[in-house]
Amino acid sequence: MSGGAPSPWMRDASSLGRALTALEVRETHAAPLRRNWLQARALDDGPWVAQDFLPARLRAALPALQGGLDALAQVQSRHPGSDGSERLLLALPGGHTVETVLLPGDAVCVSSQVGCAVGCTFCMTGRDGLLRQLTADEILAQVVIARRIRTVRKVLFMGMGEPSHNLSAVLDAIEALALEGNVARKKIVFSTVGDHRAFDRLRTAAIRPALALSLHSTDADTRERLLPRAPRIDPAELVEQALAVAAMDRHPLLVQWTLLAGINDRLEEVPRIAALLAGRHAILNAIPWNSGGALPHERPRREIAEAFVQRLLDAGVKASLRWSAAQDVDGGCGQLRARRTMMELMPGAR
Repeated sequence: MSGGAPSPWMRDASSLGRALTALEVRETHAAPLRRNWLQARALDDGPWVAQDFLPARLRAALPALQGGLDALAQVQSRHPGSDGSERLLLALPGGHTVETVLLPGDAVCVSSQVGCAVGCTFCMTGRDGLLRQLTADEILAQVVIARRIRTVRKVLFMGMGEPSHNLSAVLDAIEALALEGNVARKKIVFSTVGDHRAFDRLRTAAIRPALALSLHSTDADTRERLLPRAPRIDPAELVEQALAVAAMDRHPLLVQWTLLAGINDRLEEVPRIAALLAGRHAILNAIPWNSGGALPHERPRREIAEAFVQRLLDAGVKASLRWSAAQDVDGGCGQLRARRTMMELMPGAR
């Protein structure tokens, strides 16, 4: 993107962009309004939108524009965790809900879909399949809401949904965050189960985020059982493609590995992981499963998880052990939404 031109999201895909286009607003007037919203300020905040700067018709439209943006997503409930994280259940127009997670370190984890088509056996989000896509606006609204609560400098596309299945909206949101949302591109993380189309688009994207690959197993059959509707790509090929994309910006590839007791926490995985990642510009994040609901898995014991990561380190793999945020409120991905749905279907259920 050159010359400071507005992104397609800013011109065409966003409700704010369309409204400003309909009002025939000049770019010099539109840009500060977009920046104000993305940075969680009121549209009429700051000297650039003072009354002597904005046209009268635009000043008159500001309350309606602000109301439309505020209606994109609204906080339905808040669930603080003892680790400094906070899970938010957000209501969208039409009655659906999504989860957004505020994380320590000035980060927010956002959702890109209501539901998910991948159907990971360890994730509540995919139990009902894909219900609908989020717009770029609805993705960005999650960041805006998070910024009204605390400082946000890092945005993770790791919440509900598979970002590569809503690729245009996700890339539009990433571009808006980087160009006008005051988020450094290296602080934007795109997480995917792996998809040729996503890798192709990322190679040519105007703003290329850091990349995270949800791998979970080096064995193709095991991975297929865990991620039944993910693209059938051999794990070794997935890693090579993801490493190539990450290397374009010299970012380390983040490899996500949800530890499931007795399935992918076994030490025989270590040499296979090392064959793919040892000495490479990659970091494996082992995350013990956040148990909840009726899913057929168990969280490994702490000593098992710690031994797994230590063996990886000994084998030359850059690895870390990370416990999922807000485990004390059973806030694994999709669990808040699932509990709320159950309460609506069965009043009195918890």
